[in-house]
Amino acid sequence: MIELKNIDVTFEDKEQTVKAVQEVSLTVEKGDIYGIVGYSGAGKSTLVRTINLLQRPTAGQVIVKNQELSVLSPKELRTARKKIGMIFQHFNLMRARTVAGNVAYPLKGSELTKEEIGQRVDELLELVGLADKKQAYPSQLSGGQKQRVAIARALANDPEVLLCDEATSALDPKTTGSILELLKRLNKKLDLTIVIITHEMQVVKEICNKVAVMDDGRVIESGDLVSVFTAPKAKLTNEFINTATHADQALEKIRKHPSLLDLHANDSLARITYVGESTSTPLIASLYAQFGVTTNILFGNVEILQETPIGNLIVVLNGDKHQRDKAIAYLESKQVKVDLIDTSHTVIPLRRTKIS
Repeated sequence: MIELKNIDVTFEDKEQTVKAVQEVSLTVEKGDIYGIVGYSGAGKSTLVRTINLLQRPTAGQVIVKNQELSVLSPKELRTARKKIGMIFQHFNLMRARTVAGNVAYPLKGSELTKEEIGQRVDELLELVGLADKKQAYPSQLSGGQKQRVAIARALANDPEVLLCDEATSALDPKTTGSILELLKRLNKKLDLTIVIITHEMQVVKEICNKVAVMDDGRVIESGDLVSVFTAPKAKLTNEFINTATHADQALEKIRKHPSLLDLHANDSLARITYVGESTSTPLIASLYAQFGVTTNILFGNVEILQETPIGNLIVVLNGDKHQRDKAIAYLESKQVKVDLIDTSHTVIPLRRTKIS
């Protein structure tokens, strides 16, 4: 559906040259909800604007539905852009127009009659849950309602792709959840391919099936959501994931309570991650039964990502070192990842295993 090949975007002025995007290649399949995550200045918003050529790349190819957009004539590009909707952080609604007027605006100059435009607007407002706000003005709406109007407007020309540039950043957590649920529903109902730009891995976790992590204009890691979450390769990816799973906050709190970390010679602090079928297996109980290793659970949660359960535990393993090593080997044999944590400095994975 979308293929970015070796995309570079460079901005130049008299004083400096900024390489906003560097050698990025991504493939977004039809029906994907693809998340691109990174801190401010990573280049993600610039990258997403190349998909509809709002930002022309300095180098590389942008291919959407087997069309290379950069070689299209202005008229052909306008036609292609109609099939790529876009929503933004600050909604970009026209204050002087009603909700209906905002949604109808992209249809101005189309071949539809006034009655057909009205019918299309009604359908879209019903779709986003705002049928009763048709004659309201943006100033009368909440932030979530404004974003729903922006989504309806972006869908006016029946696009096949929806680009979301920090679309939930200005919303509170509850409203963010409702907008993400709406996007998931539209993805399924309309067979809509969605690309989401965000600095919050929590957003990616809630909605995306694939993710790319950007830093300093480059994609440093990408893949399907479950693989990236359970076996991150880049340090930055691990930081985002720890924030989204609350593991980093849990470790920080544990460190501030010395009584919890009164470790002795036969103790090890560890983070345990387990996926899929392993989540429902009584592995912790098995450690004592088979190896005499007791497990004190300091933190635990279970996430459901793309219908796959993923468990995270921070534990203290107690027992003879030889038995602890055997217990860890047992966990690894069950496709469980074990990170031993050095408690003297920042968290340092001492032992890692790949989940198959």
